[in-house]
Amino acid sequence: MAPPNRHVRQNARIPRPTRRSLLAGVAALGAVGATGCSRVATASSAPGGDLLERLRAQGVVRLGIAGEIPFGYIDRDGHLTGEAPELAKAIFKRLGVDKVQPVPTEFGSLIPGLNSQQFDVVAAGMYVNPERCEQVIFADPDYQMLDSFIVRKGNPKDLHNYQDVVEKKARFATGTGYAEIEYAVEAGYKESDILIVPDQVAGLNAVEAGRVDVFAGTALTTREVVKKSSKAEATKPFAPLVDGKPHVDGGAFAFRLTETRLRDAFNVELRRLKKSGELFRILKPFGFTEAEMTDLTAKELCGG
Repeated sequence: MAPPNRHVRQNARIPRPTRRSLLAGVAALGAVGATGCSRVATASSAPGGDLLERLRAQGVVRLGIAGEIPFGYIDRDGHLTGEAPELAKAIFKRLGVDKVQPVPTEFGSLIPGLNSQQFDVVAAGMYVNPERCEQVIFADPDYQMLDSFIVRKGNPKDLHNYQDVVEKKARFATGTGYAEIEYAVEAGYKESDILIVPDQVAGLNAVEAGRVDVFAGTALTTREVVKKSSKAEATKPFAPLVDGKPHVDGGAFAFRLTETRLRDAFNVELRRLKKSGELFRILKPFGFTEAEMTDLTAKELCGG
């Protein structure tokens, strides 16, 4: 998840939020899972693909995840969870596929891994952007996301957007591969002056220690990470400017370019979950709010 950060806008992460200490355990579990299951069958040349039929026959779908809380990860009890895996469980069950199997990898390896058939679907809260849309096809977003800052209590430098950071010459940090790097640079911040840290926890630590004035991340991850801090707070969510216009990111499942039938069937069930309110009930335990539910489409975010 931007963003999360799940959720970089380049061909690698999105996102949003980042790797945690759980990633090592996730990778180990993924290695065990990989040895116990053959690779996905060769992609079909049939129009629209036949992966859905094969998944129904197998009874299991393999999900590419990146070990990122809250988007897709293995919890301390060894269970697959996160907003994307829990949503995948609900939708694929409706599609006649009862089981999901995690295949952990680095975020930057999700699209290459999908296209080399190491797994069937990317379930990692991946931001939809035009660069990625050239490599995979996306379902419509299951959530939308604004940015937010971690700042010292009281926000002493009065920082509310990237323009403020530039104008007030604030010391700025964000995460490895985060979309926020691009947003800050677009606002006029010198990229070489950005402090790059592993994730939002490291960003919080940098703000609390006074090494930086501000850390930028997704609204979800910043508000969650400051909950136990006595020295820092999250700013009000805001839309960064892209080409001079406010931009809202959206995270979605990704499929191979040939598998339009599976993507379309997934979208049908996703729309039903949105309409019934079940989607929000699935995502709410992971910190999502009603404001982050969305009617954005993949076509809009792909620029088409």
